Amino acid sequence: MDKSEIDQKSKIKPIAMYDEISSSYLSYAMSVIVSRALPDIRDGLKPVHRRIIYAMYKGGFDWSKQFRKSARIVGDVIGKYHPHGDQAVYDALVRMVQDFSMSVPLIDGQGNFGSVDGDPPAAMRYTETRLSKISQFLIDDIEKNTVDFKSNYDETEKEPVVLPAQYPNLLVNGAGGIAVGMATSIPPHNLGEVINATQALINNKDIKINELMKHIPGPDFPTGGTIIGKDIIKSGYKTGRGSFKIRGDVKIEQLKNGKERLVITNIPYQINKSVLNEKIVELIRDKKIEGISDIRDESNREGIRVAIDLKRNTEPETVKRQLYKYTSLESSFSFNTLAIVDKKPKNCNLKDFLESFLKFREDVVTKKTKFDLKKAEDRAHILIGLSVAVENIDKIIKIIRNSKNPEIAKETLVKTKWKIKSTQKFIKLIEKKILSQHILFQLIK
Repeated sequence: MDKSEIDQKSKIKPIAMYDEISSSYLSYAMSVIVSRALPDIRDGLKPVHRRIIYAMYKGGFDWSKQFRKSARIVGDVIGKYHPHGDQAVYDALVRMVQDFSMSVPLIDGQGNFGSVDGDPPAAMRYTETRLSKISQFLIDDIEKNTVDFKSNYDETEKEPVVLPAQYPNLLVNGAGGIAVGMATSIPPHNLGEVINATQALINNKDIKINELMKHIPGPDFPTGGTIIGKDIIKSGYKTGRGSFKIRGDVKIEQLKNGKERLVITNIPYQINKSVLNEKIVELIRDKKIEGISDIRDESNREGIRVAIDLKRNTEPETVKRQLYKYTSLESSFSFNTLAIVDKKPKNCNLKDFLESFLKFREDVVTKKTKFDLKKAEDRAHILIGLSVAVENIDKIIKIIRNSKNPEIAKETLVKTKWKIKSTQKFIKLIEKKILSQHILFQLIK
């Protein structure tokens, strides 16, 4: 055995398997929690969704431009920012298109992106996408040093740590995710109500959650439905935890032959309509629900409509109660408002969501104003120089002509003292503009 092998062996230290497994699993758990499964409270996005939006922004797939193949976008995302399979990225992109999954879809789609019946989307080579108009309010001002950037997985590109969101996207679109040892389940809300609550918090920093609930009375699911249990919603907003029931809306129609019909016009969030219909048929066949003569799914582009024809002398309210009892027409939704706050998972109440967003937004606006101010100052400097040059044009031309080379001309021009009598008024106007921007910055700060 030579000396190098002996030195190498002397550097090897024994490690207990328990300690190594514990350390490795903890690293894996934190990676899943922070970098995959839980959304950031600032822009309301998980890393994959953030990377999709940023890749589309960099690729020029704007809401005002033409649609582009989804496969092109997925390729950009996995090639530059997201080191995972293409199907995982496409699944995330599809969900951002579905109006039955998101309160405000972040991507516009053209083609088959699945349905509330659980139908799968078409392959990525067939569908086309572009950013939706509201996504502009998530990505605007990103080029103005408003957010931090980090290296991508192979250090060949830069990607944003967070997007400079202009509205509380996490409350608006909600989120769901299962990490290691923890999970999140945040319901979507109405955009207008969330904006109103944010303005109320700006006007009164000491506002209570009960007062915020006057603006946000409860979640607003894209598939509709009626929430049962207002007190449970209050508890969820205050503690970040809770569970409430959602019922699909069922109306009663009178038929010409004297019979009645139940019509399901919307269903609970994330419930598969096709599976619901099959369950109803199964209950009729097993005679757990009686009095139904026919069931038809008449849903179309205008919305959900499941018609349930009743037999003569059947009490519709009884059948309705049985549907709520035995099927997913009434289902539970669990509040578990876990989000990444300051790089750590935290359970948040309603006010925490809005306060964290406003703190972030204030930081973004401050950085944007500094950027715009610096740009205005640089521009003013150039304009003043041009004004001086115009006023002394004959002298400048003479210096340039008498110089042996451009370097000597430049040096002479810099050392020369220029008359700026008629330029003083222009300079004062520039200074006044910059001063007003300074004042604006101080007000925002």
